[in-house]
Amino acid sequence: MEIKNLSFGYGDNIIFKDFSCSFLDGKVNCVLGESGIGKTTLLNAIARGDDAVIKEGGEVSYVFQQPRLVPALTVYQNLELVLRSVIKDKKERKEKIKNALYTVELNDKADAFPKELSGGQMQRASLARAFIYPSNILLCDEPFKGLDIALKSRLVKIFLSLLESERKTVIFVTHDIEEALLLGDRITVLKGKPATAALSVDITDSGGRDLSSEKINEARKKILHYLL
Repeated sequence: MEIKNLSFGYGDNIIFKDFSCSFLDGKVNCVLGESGIGKTTLLNAIARGDDAVIKEGGEVSYVFQQPRLVPALTVYQNLELVLRSVIKDKKERKEKIKNALYTVELNDKADAFPKELSGGQMQRASLARAFIYPSNILLCDEPFKGLDIALKSRLVKIFLSLLESERKTVIFVTHDIEEALLLGDRITVLKGKPATAALSVDITDSGGRDLSSEKINEARKKILHYLL
């Protein structure tokens, strides 16, 4: 996927002007940058399908900071809601939802309402909902922000497990460099006003991601240089 010559602003506040960058298809692309730089604006441009966004068709799903589950629906019903228009067969929907809830360890919470869930459980349900929707592109707007280290680590593992079963092109916005280094196959740093893609780093470590490896440390130094 590519962004070519994206321009966007609010009145005199120009966020992007002829902005261009590229993302790896079928991989996790992390986007870093200071608050207000335009990270969420970039996600929204992709979600809308602006003319500057060049992608090979396909639907888009979204994971937000807040779970945004429908309060009046159970966990199962929240997931089924996004599938009704694309999977007509009820048995097929049920099986897909059952597998997703098992993966995010919520199979015992299918009949629970959002108010009966913890924050981590709600975000797991939100991840399951985004992954079961038949989309090629998954947009993530700081889905693990504000979580404690233990819960974040658990959700990252679940996220990667879901990605193994439902491969998508992921655009993952985060403020956390370590999170980007752990998840990202490509890390893009936004900088300036209007914003530019000041740095793009590909992480090629195979197997388990060792955050203390020489390659990761080199990438970390480059990213910190552009962010600080």
